[in-house]
Amino acid sequence: MSQISNDTLETGTYRDLKDKVVLVTGGASGIGLAIAREFALNQSTVVIVGRDKEKFEAAGRQIEGRLNCIRFDLNEIGRLPELVEAIRSNVGEVDVLVNNAGINLKKDALEVSVEEYEKVIRTNQTAVFELTKEIGKSMVARGTGSIIMISSMASRYGIPKVVAYAASKSAIEGMTRALAVEWSPLGVRVNCIAPGFIETAMSSKALDGDSGRKQRVLSRTPIGRLGEPADVANAALFLASSKSRYITGVVLPVDGGNSIGF
Repeated sequence: MSQISNDTLETGTYRDLKDKVVLVTGGASGIGLAIAREFALNQSTVVIVGRDKEKFEAAGRQIEGRLNCIRFDLNEIGRLPELVEAIRSNVGEVDVLVNNAGINLKKDALEVSVEEYEKVIRTNQTAVFELTKEIGKSMVARGTGSIIMISSMASRYGIPKVVAYAASKSAIEGMTRALAVEWSPLGVRVNCIAPGFIETAMSSKALDGDSGRKQRVLSRTPIGRLGEPADVANAALFLASSKSRYITGVVLPVDGGNSIGF
């Protein structure tokens, strides 16, 4: 009879995540909040970064455990070293980075201005790289760390009216593979999660008012339902833990099979 590894408790808790410092950008709502909550439940020290004070307060009521909220605009790219140093000084070195923060723009491609396009790219791509690089310096120096990018099905499908978002998320997947090849020999694993249709406030707004579109989504999702934020969070826990110690450079769809459905 096989035995359960000591890394996992009977409750499914990842023991090796205890006391790890986990930075989740955009961790005050939606998928990011679910990720932050699950790490906290696994006794990690969680740091969430965002701009909305009210969301922080709401997150504080939903997350049990060690939580640190830092109001910071990730688009202030020149100040990202200050952010990383503040976390290091007040909380500790970051062991796990989850790059979840991002913005979208739904607009016909012919109507997207250069400024609008560049804003999405700056937030979803450039800021992600710069923060990852700043955190990566310490991880590489220490020879350990796990970085998790959050992509999107928009990087895999041809979805109209989201050209900037799709481009930025496609870049995130390429960035994942490039950094994994460069940093994994130095002890730092880099992976990516590509969520499918996850039931959040944003997706509900888009689908609940369009029953035809929602039915199309469900009809090509073999599992037959929308995902929950916790489904993405559980994937992040796995990729951050030693259970995935031989996994790097992957883009993991968490989509109920939507990307293979027909």
